[in-house]
This record gives sequence, C-alpha cells and structure tokens, in this order.
Amino acid sequence: MTDGEQRPAEPSRATLLEELRWKKFPVLDDGFVCLVDVMGDDASIVQAARVSYGEGTKRVSDDRTLIRYLMRHRHSTPFEMAEVKLLVRVPMDCWRQWIRHRTANVNEYSTRYSVAIDSAQSTPIGEWRSQSTSNRQGSAGFLPDEIGAELTAAEERFQNAARELYESRLAQGVAREQARKDLPLCTYTEAYWKVDLHNLLGFLSLRMDSHAQYEIRTFAQTIGEQIIRPLFPVAWEAFLDYRYEGTFFSRLETGVLKRLNERAAVKKLTPPYSQQDFLAVQDPTWAALTRSRERDDCLAKLIELGIVQPSEM
Repeated sequence: MTDGEQRPAEPSRATLLEELRWKKFPVLDDGFVCLVDVMGDDASIVQAARVSYGEGTKRVSDDRTLIRYLMRHRHSTPFEMAEVKLLVRVPMDCWRQWIRHRTANVNEYSTRYSVAIDSAQSTPIGEWRSQSTSNRQGSAGFLPDEIGAELTAAEERFQNAARELYESRLAQGVAREQARKDLPLCTYTEAYWKVDLHNLLGFLSLRMDSHAQYEIRTFAQTIGEQIIRPLFPVAWEAFLDYRYEGTFFSRLETGVLKRLNERAAVKKLTPPYSQQDFLAVQDPTWAALTRSRERDDCLAKLIELGIVQPSEM
C-alpha cells in the first residue's frame, strides 16, 4: 500500500453481525456451527474491568493493553461479561465430550419429541486412525487404505441398517422415546449452546489442542477462527498469545530450567543441551520413576523451545 492509498475501512459491528448471524460454517461431513446471538464485544471486557479500576486507568492503559493484561494475569471476570449463543449440529459421540464442559446453558434437539435427524457422520476411507500406544485415549496415524475401505463399507451397512430399524419401529407405532434406543452415536444432534467468553475460551484452549480428538477439534477451530476471532479480535489475539500458543512452566519445570542454566555455566555448555543434561537436572520426584508423564511434558516443552536437543532419550 502506497502513502497515497487509504486503508480499506473495517466493517462496522452491525455489518459484521449481519454477516455472521445464522451463517452455517460446515464441519465434518454434515455438521455445522453458526452464531445465533452475541452480547458484548472487546469494549465490554474493558468496561467491566474499569468498574473495578476506575476511569483513571484509561490514561495509563489503552483497551488492547488492558485486555492483554487481564488475559496474562488470568483475571477472568471481565471476560464473563460477554456471551455468545451458538447453534451446532454435531455427532452424538462428539457431543458427549462437548457437554462435559459444564459451563454453558444448553438446549438440545429431543428425540423424545421429534424424529431423530436423518444424518450420521461417516468416515472416509483414508481417515481411520490407529490407537496410540502412548496415549490410552488418543490415536496415532492412519490405517492403510485397504483396511479403511473395508471399515467404511461396513460402517455404511451398519448405519443404513440402524436407520432402517429405527424408522420401521416408528412406522409400527413404537413411541419415539423407545424407538431411538438403538440409534448409533454417529447420529447427528443439534443444540443451542450459550456461554460466556471466559468459559468459551477455556473450552477452546482444551478442544483446539493437538491432543484433542480430531472431530471435536474441528468444531472448536471453526468456532474460534470463524466466529470468535472476528467478534472479539483483541481478546482472541490475547488468547492465542497467552493461552493457546503460549507455554506454561510449573514450579518443578522452572527449577529444571534454573538447574540447566547453572549446569551450563559450570560446564561451559551452550544450548541446545543434551537430553542427558536434562536428566541430570530433572526434578528429584521424577528421577526414581521409570515412566513420568510430567517429565516427558517438561522435556517436550524444552525441545520445542530449542533448549534441549530433540534426539531420543
């Protein structure tokens, strides 16, 4: 952009809301998330914080600086002053993980009153994941396509049979509340989900994480990037910097860093240090353990930061 050109104007809040409300952002094969309503914006966070601090803070801290301070120091209450209401369509097994976050107001589609949504999440041939050997609740890599083809074909037969059974029960007059009992967890459900920004960001920090299950991670990423980022750009930036993409060190991990620096000064070492150096200064509570998740997590952080070499232990 040259000096003579003008930067395009940012869309007004009203225009942004008009564009976002009821826009269905697709997720998986037949899921979606969409914004129903929103209360507040970045300014609402600042307004709530300044009730405590008074107008005088305006002279020493602009809005962005204050929001970043609040996020950095984990002052959660001002973020609770903004809320969003979403409508989501999500597979039931994914929804079970979602609803464990007991921090929102929820109203779900009822298969007691209405016929179940005629849609089930299917798995493409190349997306069947193998069980992780190091994480009991996670996956690692993908199964070969020849196995995936068999699994996808079997999945389609099962889903069709389950739907046919359900609909035949309804046709014979079975009550909806009973006819539904053999519907598979891949069946889509819909729900309104209303949550304040503080608890929503907590949800996103966990469910956008690379260790979260892929299916719910795609929903979380869509909510965060397509809805929360444009609605709360300053708070979103602070969330990425201090929570989602930030690195937290515990007291034990801070001790490891201090001892690494002391060891480096004595032995005249320069980073990246060897993993033997890391083991030499590990916390004493880890040393007696053959396996320690806490030690592994600490090592992973130091490798990511280039402090310790990534070679195998």
